[in-house]
Amino acid sequence: MKNTYTFPAIFHYANDGISISFPDLPGCLSYSESTEEALKDAEEVLGLYLYNMEDENESIPEPIPLDKIQCESNQKTVLIKVWMPIIRNEMETASVKKTLTIPAWLNKLAEEKQVNYSQILQAALKDYLGVREHI
Repeated sequence: MKNTYTFPAIFHYANDGISISFPDLPGCLSYSESTEEALKDAEEVLGLYLYNMEDENESIPEPIPLDKIQCESNQKTVLIKVWMPIIRNEMETASVKKTLTIPAWLNKLAEEKQVNYSQILQAALKDYLGVREHI
């Protein structure tokens, strides 16, 4: 895995906004209303797309050379660079919602004591799994 990736994006300008696509990454798409927003959104979608590729052990292609990209008059090619350590950290430390079932009497008692279910469950899972810090 690399720390940085740089891929060309094509910004398709239309009256209602900017569509963003990556020639090397079919399905890596976004939409924005301004160029400033498109630059931010392109970086975000590229980072998430590449993170998912890494997570699925898919091979990440080499970017097409800029001189091989043909643009129409309403399109511009923009190089988008992502720093993957930040994206990996955000994705791996993101909270995940879980649904659980407990007896009604236990729920009532926990509510009376104002128990924070998330904290208790996290502490119990860490203890059960022998984990002291984030892996």
